[in-house]
This record gives sequence, C-alpha cells and structure tokens, in this order.
Amino acid sequence: MARVRITETAIRDGHQSLLATRMRTEDMIPALERMDAAGYGSIECWGGATFDTAMRFLLEDPWERLREVKRRLAHTPTQMLLRGQNAVGYRHYADDVVRAFCERAVENGMDVFRIFDALNDTRNLETAFDSVKRAGGHVQGTLCYTTSPAHGVESFAALAGRLVEMGADSLCIKDMAGLLSPVMAERLVRRIKGDHPRVPLQLHCHDTSGYAEMAYLLAVRAGADAIDCAISPLAGGTSQPATETLVAALAEDAELDTGIALDDLVETAEYFGGVRRRYWKHESHLLGVDAGVLRHQVPGGMISNLVGQLREQGQEARLGEVLEENARVRADLGYPPLVTPSSQIVGSQAVLNVLTGKRYGSVTRETRNLARGLYGATAAPIAPEVLAQVLDGEQPITHRPADDLAPELESAAAEIGELAESAEDVLSYVMFPQPARRFLEWRREGGGPERELVAAVVGAMAVRERANARPPAVAPAPATASAGGGGDWRRFGRMRQMP
Repeated sequence: MARVRITETAIRDGHQSLLATRMRTEDMIPALERMDAAGYGSIECWGGATFDTAMRFLLEDPWERLREVKRRLAHTPTQMLLRGQNAVGYRHYADDVVRAFCERAVENGMDVFRIFDALNDTRNLETAFDSVKRAGGHVQGTLCYTTSPAHGVESFAALAGRLVEMGADSLCIKDMAGLLSPVMAERLVRRIKGDHPRVPLQLHCHDTSGYAEMAYLLAVRAGADAIDCAISPLAGGTSQPATETLVAALAEDAELDTGIALDDLVETAEYFGGVRRRYWKHESHLLGVDAGVLRHQVPGGMISNLVGQLREQGQEARLGEVLEENARVRADLGYPPLVTPSSQIVGSQAVLNVLTGKRYGSVTRETRNLARGLYGATAAPIAPEVLAQVLDGEQPITHRPADDLAPELESAAAEIGELAESAEDVLSYVMFPQPARRFLEWRREGGGPERELVAAVVGAMAVRERANARPPAVAPAPATASAGGGGDWRRFGRMRQMP
C-alpha cells in the first residue's frame, strides 16, 4: 500500500513553468492511459494559466480539454488549480460566476480542486469551497508559502486551522517560488499534522532554488501524505522535482514507498521528451538552479515577465535594480506572497518605480486596487506613507471584496449572445472576454477541435497498439486510508466515470 502519493503535474504546471503553457491537448492525450495505469494519487491537468492560454494562443476549448482528459483517466482523479474568487482569471468575479464555474467543472470531469488565494485571505475562498462541496468535488485548502517578518510556522498553522474549519478535505503547502527550506518544511508539516492528523497534507514545490527534493524528503518523513512531481522531461528548474527521482528515492524506505514502479514511467518520460522538443520556441531559458530566488524571492515565471516589460522599454540591463525594488515594493504592500495575481501587481509597480525614477510617482490600477483592499487583506499593514500616496485620502475597505460585486452571468450571456452554445461558453466569456469571443467566432466560422482530436486519437491508437504487443499493465487498485495516518485520501475520489 502506497504511503506517499504523487500528483503528476506535467500536463499543467510542468509545461506552464517551462514551456509558457503552450502544450496542446493533442500532445497530452497519447500519454494519458499509460499515466492512468501508473498509480498516481492524482493528475493535475487543468486550471492555473491553462484556461486562458488554451483559448488565447491555441484556439482550443479548455472545457473540451478537461472532458478529453477525463475520458482517459479511469483510475486516477483529475486535479486543478483554482484561484479562489479569481477562479481561473486575474480579477475577483461575482459569486454567481464562481459558483457556476465550480459546478460546471465538476460536471465536466474535475475531481480535486486545489483552491488558493494570493493573499491567503480565507474570505476569498468561501464561495469556491462551498460551491465545490455542493457539487461533490474534493476541496484542497491551500497555504501560499512565503517568507517575511509577517509569516512563520504560527501564522501558517493558524491558516491551516481556518481552512480545516471551512471544510477542507485536504491541505496543500504551495511553494510557488521554491523558498521552502528543508528544515522549514519539516517544522511546518510536523506542526500541521500534529494539529490535524486526519487531514491529508500535500506539498507543491518548485525546484527553482534547489530546495525542493530535500524539502520533500524531510516533509514526508515528518508526515506529509503527498507531493507534486513532474515527469523528468518537464521537471526541474522552475517546474517541480522529477517524478522518477522521487519514486526511486522513496522506494528504498517501505514506509514511504509511492507504490509506483519506476519501469512504468520510462515510456511516459520518453514520450514527453519528444513532446518538449516540439515546443523549443517557448522554452523559458530559466534552466537549472537559481539560488538568487532565496534573496529576491521572485518566481521564475515572474522574472520572465519582468524581463519582457524591461525589454519593451530597451531597459533589460536594469533587471537587477528591478529585483531589488521588487523586494521593497513587496514590503511596502504588506508582504503579499508572490503568486498570481499579486506577483504581477508587485512586479509591474517595481518596474514603474525604477523606470520613472520616482517611487509611486506613477501607480498601476492594480496597485491602487490592492491598497484599496479590493484583493483582500495583506499579511501586514501596507506602509502608511505608501497608502496615503496611492489612495490620496481614500479609505480602504475592510469587508470581503466580492460582497461589492453584482451578479455577472446574466448580462454576460446577453452580451455574447448566440456565439455561446453552452453555459461553459458563457463562463469562458465572463473570465476572458476578448480571447473567448475570438475563439467562439473562430469556432462558428468552421474552426473546431477536429484536427487536434484526430491527431490525438491516431496517436493514442498507436500507443495502444504498442501496449497490446506487451503483457498488459495491471491497473492500480483503489487506494484506501493511509496506514501512515494520512486520513481518507480517496475522498479525492468522489469520482464519476465519464462515458
């Protein structure tokens, strides 16, 4: 029986971190049945930036991707990343949007919802938690890990307690920048598992700093139940640690064994090695270890955005100044964790401060909205002098930001009209009006998933023919409660089999 479960991230965070989220559905499908048989705890396949980029750059329907993936995962739960009140977008949406999105996601095949808020403000998680619960999905409450004078074991333990009170089925420590040191991983896991021994606890670490493998090992020894990994061709750097490496390392300890056979990952690795070569134009070029992140705390994807902004102004050589200013802006704004959308808010303001030569002389709309409380409460108070300069006497709100948002679905449905053929289309339009309209117009004019799906089906048939030439793989038996005290992890499972 597996003691430590692995969530495979290759077809969501792996290519989001390394290939600008450009992997097409046709390149995922041929590997899915093999991945399904490997024995993963779950497969992360949706959410994060994948929803936006599917329509914006690939002319794909993200809902169709979810359905296609789910059809091929007979034994393994699907998993997604949900940005709380932001859903899969970049602003707060009204409660009717969040509720409908969660309901439709479950209906289309999503099992596990990793739900986070960029500021760790649990008020921004309430609607998503409740909606996923009502729809029959699994709620994974998430702690966005960061370091600052306002963050530590006690503050994260308190946050974990609140998430459990809100009904989280499991918990996740989300280390988006690779800042979670091995010692802190052990301390934090030991404390949270001590407080909530029956609640499964998972770690999601990016390997940017080189900490992640060590953090995982100490975390699982301290009682963590699951870790996020990416198959080796899509691992390392700003992605997650390699699946094969952790499988092999943990197999040497019977109490930590993942239950996955290393040999069962070979073909999957070979396949995605070929896939990655087709996306070379989208490589992040942030390869290997970047120990600088331990000082400036800027995630790799955010550095790419900063370089892009500076390059447009012919100021790429000033990246070092911007990284230093980024740390100062983050402190000014109450130490928000640097994850979407707070990372973009802090980074854009830092670029403005450096290029104009006057701190907060020009202020982005998003910085002003953060100061107004429209994203929620920050871990520490915003510096009073910055608050006064940014708001010019306006008082920030103290209530839940979404309380001020009127329902959006009805008016959006009227705006998009007959272009929307389903409730899913309306939701896509609400969150990404321009990309969704462009996609829906393209679809109406004769575009569609035919080319992608035909290619994927052909690829899947070829894979199946090769597999039939060998002894069939034995599908993993449904998991039961962990002997290691991890709780009923297969509450993940409330799985519905797709036809």
